[in-house]
Amino acid sequence: MLRIAICDDSEDDREILKSLLEKCYISADEDVVYEFSSGKNAVSFLQKHPGEIDLLFLDIEMPNLSGMEAAEAIRAFDASIQLIFVTGYPDYVFDGYRVGAMDYLVKPVKEDRLREVLERIRTLLGYKSRCYCLKNTEGSYRFYYSDISYFYSDKRKIVLVSKGKETDFYGKLDALETELDDSFVRIHQRYLVNASHVEKIGHSTVMVDGRELPVSRSLKEGAVKKLAAAMMKGL
Repeated sequence: MLRIAICDDSEDDREILKSLLEKCYISADEDVVYEFSSGKNAVSFLQKHPGEIDLLFLDIEMPNLSGMEAAEAIRAFDASIQLIFVTGYPDYVFDGYRVGAMDYLVKPVKEDRLREVLERIRTLLGYKSRCYCLKNTEGSYRFYYSDISYFYSDKRKIVLVSKGKETDFYGKLDALETELDDSFVRIHQRYLVNASHVEKIGHSTVMVDGRELPVSRSLKEGAVKKLAAAMMKGL
């Protein structure tokens, strides 16, 4: 899965890059999911939706907030998103290293250069392919499995806990359990935990990222076996 965004104040340039990208996709999981017409809009969205985008193509020459300034603002809260600068002036290439940009493309973008960049991104992000996507009233979110501590049910909603933050959405824990892989273990009617985040298995509780969660009697035997097996495998 490769979720891409383009930030360019020129609609024509956005369309040209989007068309080129469509020629370079290797699976249905790759797509341009967001387009931004200004650096300010891109920064604002990404700050509210961490992990939503893997790769951002960022035009450098934009009014008000340049692409370089936008990149600096993004790096203040997101060190993982991959940045590719798109510019009509290759002189900017050295500035890109300051914000950890992976590469740069000179306009007009060449298809062979774009394919080369995408291949590098795929290789880099391959280990992060597993993720859970959700939607709520605030928008769409995506969380890598490795970042999710646990889920718990709250009436008609499910709450996802990741990096100490909670994100809720409508759903049922029973259905969610069938969607996820074996690294998530049901320990209680209300709790579904990520085995890789379990720090301790107690008599009637488990410790998950510093928080003690209950283990129900009916699920205890199966849950403890699954957690122990998962922890042994290093899931």
